[in-house]
Amino acid sequence: MTPLAAAPLPDILAPGLDVVFCGINPGMSAAATGHHFMGRSNRFWKTIHLAGFTPTCLDPLDDRRILEHRCGLTTVVERPTARADELARDEFFLASAKLREKIERLKPRCLAFLGKPAYQVISGNSKLLWGKQTETLGGAMVWLLPNPSGLNRGFSLDDLVQAYRELRCEFPDGASSAAG
Repeated sequence: MTPLAAAPLPDILAPGLDVVFCGINPGMSAAATGHHFMGRSNRFWKTIHLAGFTPTCLDPLDDRRILEHRCGLTTVVERPTARADELARDEFFLASAKLREKIERLKPRCLAFLGKPAYQVISGNSKLLWGKQTETLGGAMVWLLPNPSGLNRGFSLDDLVQAYRELRCEFPDGASSAAG
């Protein structure tokens, strides 16, 4: 008997958001619970709070509350893995049309990729720098932010907060400006 596949991690999106944070794919904890950035070592919720997107640090179980702050959540690839490097390049390419359609339909101001791998494949450019990109995707401004996964040891919490705060400064009239 074949085990049942986990249900896809639901997007948390609405029309006209300031920022849609776009993870590479769901981690195993997120897929099992149905909540984004559930891993104990994941620094996403703390990072967006300290960068000024939310006035308090949201709990992953309250992930839908991110909409209150004009932000949303999605992933490029729906298939959960323990590590993002378990994904094949083709999975990013195949998922890109669905992501583009979603962004065109919901019209966020910005799509922020958390990590470079997916956008490197989608854009066809392996030499990307962090921050604001010159191209748009589905009509949205594109930003590349370091992945907040605890497996990403190349960025300290302070480094993550600084990178995310640069994006936050693009939206002075949007998401909460209270940082702890």
